[in-house]
Amino acid sequence: MDASDTGIYAGEVAGLDRVVQIGIASGRVISLSLPDEPDEDASRNHALLDRLGAYFSGERDEFSDVPVALTVPTDHRAVLERVGEVPYGETTDVATLARAVPGIDAEDEGERIVRAALEANPVPVLIPDHRVRDGPSATPDEVARALRSLESSA
Repeated sequence: MDASDTGIYAGEVAGLDRVVQIGIASGRVISLSLPDEPDEDASRNHALLDRLGAYFSGERDEFSDVPVALTVPTDHRAVLERVGEVPYGETTDVATLARAVPGIDAEDEGERIVRAALEANPVPVLIPDHRVRDGPSATPDEVARALRSLESSA
């Protein structure tokens, strides 16, 4: 992606009865959702949609090279950046994340902050909140389960 890449793009996801929709501004992904229907003004052609389609079909991809723009509170950013470090096929839990994120007091409000950050994740899949076993996910529950299953069988 380059800095001139801006728009909303959507494509069908095989086997999920959903579409994957991405929002891009200045060459950075700002949103990813899995609605039942795409926005009417969404374009259907983008290389990242092709990669996401391949991923949902079982092709391994970490998406670590995809530029993401996170406009979230600082404590949520710290949580989501740590979630982005959980490797493909592995999982973690909320308590472990709360202890691993610098600047979050795991003894006090850490788990609440982790759960809030996961639930508000603007770019699930790219920041793989489905890899947190006992936390909320910004993806629908059935999609999060399918992604964990897909990654564990790879």
